[in-house]
Amino acid sequence: MGFTSAAEATASIEPLWQKYRDHFPVTRRLIYLNHAAVAPLSKPAAEAMQALSQDVLQYGSLHYDKWMHTYAGLRVAAARLIGSDPSEIALVKNTSEGIATVALGLDWRPGDRVVAFEEEFPANVFPWKRLEKTRGVRVEWLSVTDPLDKIDQACRGARLLAISFVQYLSGFRADLAAIGEICQRRNCFFLVDAIQGLGAFPMDVERYHIDALASDGHKWMLGPEGCGILYVRKQRQDSIDPVEFGWTNVAGYADYAARDMTLRADAGRYECGTLNTIGCYGLHAAIDFLLEVGVDRIGADVQKLGDLVAHGAQRKGFEILGNRSPENGAGIVSIRKPGTDCRMIVHHLQDRGILAAPRQGWVRMSPHFYVSPEEIERVIELLP
Repeated sequence: MGFTSAAEATASIEPLWQKYRDHFPVTRRLIYLNHAAVAPLSKPAAEAMQALSQDVLQYGSLHYDKWMHTYAGLRVAAARLIGSDPSEIALVKNTSEGIATVALGLDWRPGDRVVAFEEEFPANVFPWKRLEKTRGVRVEWLSVTDPLDKIDQACRGARLLAISFVQYLSGFRADLAAIGEICQRRNCFFLVDAIQGLGAFPMDVERYHIDALASDGHKWMLGPEGCGILYVRKQRQDSIDPVEFGWTNVAGYADYAARDMTLRADAGRYECGTLNTIGCYGLHAAIDFLLEVGVDRIGADVQKLGDLVAHGAQRKGFEILGNRSPENGAGIVSIRKPGTDCRMIVHHLQDRGILAAPRQGWVRMSPHFYVSPEEIERVIELLP
């Protein structure tokens, strides 16, 4: 009997994109490089939502108990995805709602200081600017490329630091482990906008000492719009008051005659009223699918695809935004060619079945793991 060599065993492993290709019917029509905007639904997410839609069409709320089971299941799946406990997961509409819940729920005092970053998406900028106007909070603006020593210095005496897992334009992936260590040592609340990395790269809120994390499901988690998660560390929940208050924030919400306003004992205290049920069905299925594939494996493939985009575009004479490396690279790559309108390039690609996005003078490309390396090569060939 012969033996299989390590090289032969490696070669025999089916690539992820090939193994899960049929979960993404969009591949029959498009080379989809726009996951940093709105991703196509994964097949499991779409099927779960379609099943609920048909059930409600035929039976109304007869199977309401299954809805409740799905809410609980989504919290469990989300907790597995980020390394937390389900009691630390609230179901929210989007990332902005999650960030705002923390930003407006803390008991701020004039002179409190927030550390924030200039390159952030507005959802992680406007809440801190508003606190400057309404609560007398001071915001110290850094760059995501600043050295850790500068971040460490800024966190001395700061109340909170807010940063994205991955930056929406440059694709810069933050060193959450190092920043989390700084925040823990400085007793600084650590808030992460995770929407551009969660689902594409592994996340461990315990390891990174993250106090709160927010993410919608419609990008790298391959779920629907309008349904997301908010993680709040158990020890921090009593320090963050619910911004919106309705019947489901309270512990006795199932008793409609009750008037006791004691908050729920878990992160459900941040859920105000009826949830996006069909969205919860979709996001639950989407996260379960990601966990089945393995986010560590997904992350390695997303990184490789991003590298292919970056290196290929540079060969064609394009400029790459930022300095991409194995440590800070992610699935987002923004490119441009001097003298060429980014919108023209996006339209040129779209006419050829390739979906990217124009962003602030750049062409932003964001492939997920089910895109093949051969498709990336085709995109590079078709760049004008």
